Amino acid sequence: MPHKSGFISFIAGVLLANPPAIAADETRIVLAEGEGRDQVQALCSMCHSVDYIVMNSPFLDAAGWEKSVRKMVTVMGAPISDADVAVIVNYLSTRY
Repeated sequence: MPHKSGFISFIAGVLLANPPAIAADETRIVLAEGEGRDQVQALCSMCHSVDYIVMNSPFLDAAGWEKSVRKMVTVMGAPISDADVAVIVNYLSTRY
């Protein structure tokens, strides 16, 4: 295809001139104040966006948050200590 490189250059030019919104903008997501917020922001956001917390809050009670956080540690390999798990679960279950 003789025009393939021209088409790729055209697309690259369009994308550079008008970059797609592919990066998450979390400037409006502010977690509720409370003990454990710092741990949640530091430890949970290592792997996923904090909007996950807000999106799932209508569906999770204390037991659900406990199961979710434990899954992050045991299945996903999140480096969170048992002490921090307790603080995170308490924060999430009382604030969300």
